[in-house]
Amino acid sequence: MVYYRRTADGMLEELLGAFGAVLIEGPKWCGKTTTAAQVANSIIKMQNPDMRAEYLATARSKPSLLLQGEVPRLIDEWQDAPVLWDAVRTQVDDRGLPGQFILTGSNAVEKSSILHSGTGRIAKLRMLPMSLWESKESTGEVSIQEMFSDPSYNIDGKTSAMSVESLIFAASRGGWPATLSIPSVKAQLLVARSYVSSVCDEDISRIDGTQRKSKATEFLLRSYARNISTLAKKTTLLSDVTLSGEVSMVMDTFNDYERALEQLFVIQNIDAWNPAIRSKTAIRSSPKRCFCDPSIAVALLGISPEEMSVQLKTFGFIFEQMCIRDLRAYTMGTGGRVAYYIDRYGLEADIVLHLENGKYALIECKLGSMEVDEGAEHLLKLQQLIREYNSREGQAPLREPDLLMILTGGRMAYTRPDGIKVVPLGALRD
Repeated sequence: MVYYRRTADGMLEELLGAFGAVLIEGPKWCGKTTTAAQVANSIIKMQNPDMRAEYLATARSKPSLLLQGEVPRLIDEWQDAPVLWDAVRTQVDDRGLPGQFILTGSNAVEKSSILHSGTGRIAKLRMLPMSLWESKESTGEVSIQEMFSDPSYNIDGKTSAMSVESLIFAASRGGWPATLSIPSVKAQLLVARSYVSSVCDEDISRIDGTQRKSKATEFLLRSYARNISTLAKKTTLLSDVTLSGEVSMVMDTFNDYERALEQLFVIQNIDAWNPAIRSKTAIRSSPKRCFCDPSIAVALLGISPEEMSVQLKTFGFIFEQMCIRDLRAYTMGTGGRVAYYIDRYGLEADIVLHLENGKYALIECKLGSMEVDEGAEHLLKLQQLIREYNSREGQAPLREPDLLMILTGGRMAYTRPDGIKVVPLGALRD
């Protein structure tokens, strides 16, 4: 099977050169094992049905035996035997060499299950489903890294090959690597639905051995889908879950299910950016509701690409999810962190993208060209508020945004007279 290069590949190689072990985390089916296997020289799969019982027995009695093999040694789904974490850390200390182990897992392990954090020995790498550039659908003519690093970088005239209809299909299919080898377009759409069913029926309980109800999980996820890319409060979501009367749930139970879905990397909310440019009471600080991939929301809503094409308002929220997923992928190597800004006066930035070097971008996601002016108005007003704040608070100025950008579903990139970059998502890359 052809391997599609991932944005995580370069990061994995760098981390293996600096640390004794690397932990690759992320939702199942996003390609963690396949990516790790490209550089591994030996592999042990803890969920191999023929060997699982023996592996677990060995892990209980002498886990170091499972770590023997050519390095880097890949231990897939290591969380099935959490003791392997401490065994890896010990081996890293004893060997004193980088690039010894790669651990992959589809859920976060409770800290109480391990003795040591692994700080300085085990680096963490978070993967997501494939971006449009990784799936070879984006032309990649516009580099977000270049926009950050080179003020003279010219994006004008760069193009996307994706129509709104192809963006809708890509969002519905999702960034699951397995879909790329499926010849049937209709069958590709079944992967996200199967993913949701697996999460509800199996993973939600298997993650920590706590029995949880499939129907309750489905209703909670469906509520998230109906409120995707919004600041819906937990009370609103809980009310939505219990509205039909089919599911009974209290807030403590809601929190437990939500926490489990976060550990599975299915739910990946983003937090607010809270600069004190206005009264603190004006800042909206609820998390913005997000999934790891837009196809999860589409599958839960039960909307086909054809139906979505005549519900573009709904697709606008899904489109924002796809923008968030891709931006996370493209800035993985520069410590990208995604937030949002909305205040009670209606001023907003759909995405505030921070890099570890301190640079950041204010970004609006606007599917159509008719909305670009509205998005630009928000970004310029927010930039002006920061400047006004700095003129008042000279001793502790806020950094002005390094980039103002509007991501669109259009075909051509250009720079507006006010300096805002208008970029088709289907033309973007790292």
